Amino acid sequence: MNRSLWLLTLGLLALVPELAAAQERKPNIVLIVGDDMGYADVGFHGCQDIPTPHLDALARSGVRCTSGYVSGPYCSPTRAGLLTGRYQQRFGHEFNPGAGAEIGMPVKETTLADRLKAAGYATGLVGKWHLGNAAKFQPQQRGFQEFFGFLGGSHSYLPEVKGAGILRGTEPANEKEYLTDALGREAVAFIDKHQKEPFFLYLAFNAVHTPMHATDKYLQRFGKIEDKNRRTYAAMMSAMDDAIGTVIAKLRAAGLEDNTLICFISDNGGPTMMGTTINGSSNAPLRGSKRQTLEGGIRVPFVVSWKGKLPAGKVYEQPVIQLDLHASALAAAGIAVSPEWKLDGVNLLPHLDGKNVQPPHAALYWRFGNMMAIRQGDWKLAQYDNTGRHLYQLAKDIGEKDDLLAQEPEKVKDLEAAWKKWDAELVKPLWGAGGKAE
Repeated sequence: MNRSLWLLTLGLLALVPELAAAQERKPNIVLIVGDDMGYADVGFHGCQDIPTPHLDALARSGVRCTSGYVSGPYCSPTRAGLLTGRYQQRFGHEFNPGAGAEIGMPVKETTLADRLKAAGYATGLVGKWHLGNAAKFQPQQRGFQEFFGFLGGSHSYLPEVKGAGILRGTEPANEKEYLTDALGREAVAFIDKHQKEPFFLYLAFNAVHTPMHATDKYLQRFGKIEDKNRRTYAAMMSAMDDAIGTVIAKLRAAGLEDNTLICFISDNGGPTMMGTTINGSSNAPLRGSKRQTLEGGIRVPFVVSWKGKLPAGKVYEQPVIQLDLHASALAAAGIAVSPEWKLDGVNLLPHLDGKNVQPPHAALYWRFGNMMAIRQGDWKLAQYDNTGRHLYQLAKDIGEKDDLLAQEPEKVKDLEAAWKKWDAELVKPLWGAGGKAE
């Protein structure tokens, strides 16, 4: 063997461990959650007055789930379900928690961060927590090694006074940047810090939840929107879209995009109760609002992207729920699910890539105080106010305008029985709708 060939052989042998490590590296997982978004307010759902180019590009790069749901019609319950992969009513987290020492997601529940951390992932939360303020409930006690954000349900977006609530770990961050921009910055920094190891990033924006705060940088983009509330909302949406764009650009620049499962949802529908939109959002063509079990409260923008593993630009119409993102992340990470975990979510990956053509769920269920719903196929039985049950056939009536309760008594009977069977498995809420312990 001549010297050149010998040196080339040595060089290739030296690369073998690196190549093997690259092949064996587990995928990164990025879960992005928007807050109080209207179903209609993204470009991939046809929005005309608020450009969302980065979210639209994410939808084009993966699978858009048009019947994507969340298990709670407002903030904290959805997050509890997402992080545990279980209907949150199973462990009493039915309503938003208050600030009491014993009010928060029960510590006996295992989070996705717990499971991924145990599997060797670096874990970080950037943004909104809303699962308990007391020390035992805080992110770094629930599997997250790093945390930048706030603990409660809402927060100002504007530069804060010293010690006003934005934390880095458990210490005041004294943040001086517009909060949505800061969350994008911190998410990019987390990726940069952990790019050589598998990581789990939970990026939980508070945009576009009240208070309605936007900077001139974003407001100037929407001078043609005359309604002040809608204009501010558009600016807040645009800021979040920009921040998401910086995160995806960082993944791309680091060569990680093809090895990252990226999911995007809103935590519930826009708050449009009583025909008045609190934050300027729109749930069209859906009826209903945040805090209701009508479609406008629980059906949300829902995107799953994994380049090279999931088809690009696919539309998936079967009902799915945010609980499934937990199971899908575990599957992507190669973590076997134990029956003892009692997950309600299912791994969506074989459904989204076409290997499994069966619907992921026989039915989806909701309970929120005296409100309820069950969706089975195209049929939905719901109670969303004090007028009793209503029956809708969603394939023909996405706006839930035509109540078929009287015409379909057998269907009502079947759905009622299925919901009651599920309801019997649940526990009483640990605290009431006001956030105080029962």
